[in-house]
Amino acid sequence: MEIVDLRGRKGLVVGIANEHSLAWAAAQHFRSAGAELAVTYRNDKARPYVEPLARTVEAPIFLPCNVATAGQIEAVFATIKDTWGRLDFLFHAVAWARKDALLGRLTDCSAERFAESMLVSCHSFIRMAQLAEPLMDKGGSLMTLSFYGAEKVVDHYNVMGPVKAALEASVRYLAHELGPKRIRVNAISAGAVATRAASGIEHFDELLNETARKAPLRRTVESDEVGRTALLIASDYTTAITGEVLHVDGGFHIEGMVFH
Repeated sequence: MEIVDLRGRKGLVVGIANEHSLAWAAAQHFRSAGAELAVTYRNDKARPYVEPLARTVEAPIFLPCNVATAGQIEAVFATIKDTWGRLDFLFHAVAWARKDALLGRLTDCSAERFAESMLVSCHSFIRMAQLAEPLMDKGGSLMTLSFYGAEKVVDHYNVMGPVKAALEASVRYLAHELGPKRIRVNAISAGAVATRAASGIEHFDELLNETARKAPLRRTVESDEVGRTALLIASDYTTAITGEVLHVDGGFHIEGMVFH
């Protein structure tokens, strides 16, 4: 029986906040498949939560990366270039909005708040793709995380809806531009999972309940299921898949007005 083999591959995982993060689930699968990982943390406050996890996956590169701080993304990629000389895959799990923008109506969101959310949640992926390109001279895989609120209105998701929609559009354009260099670009639209990021969404428990009721599989998804999908996208099993938004949501996204 064949197994996914990432031995000899080098990967960067950005966005681990704690052991409940989807990025952590992905990192565990990458490492179990043999990949060597670079891991980042947002700031000094986050470091105590992320550092033990980085040790668990034996990450030789462990650096701060607040994508809103000038120079930190560049420093991470400079270290990767100096240490490995190349990069095979990137998992980007960074999304953020100020609390007043996330809890308030999109109608009332200021240009400043909207731009902040877009910079952190969307443009950071574009910037990382730009820096990864010269390190992926033999091809590679770029991955990011999205959510159903990019496609349809989800109550209380507010400003993050259009920001994630921009991220999904960026995936398609990056895939188009980087495809000739055999660099694949995809998003995983994860179903509702109880993570730190999700805790900022009002009435998130209601969304979990609605997912379990409405999804064809009649349950929510587990972070491990998202991690396994990321592993496949990083591997040679999916070399013809690019520009896609892969839904790992128990089928929740296909359900419209269903009458019983």
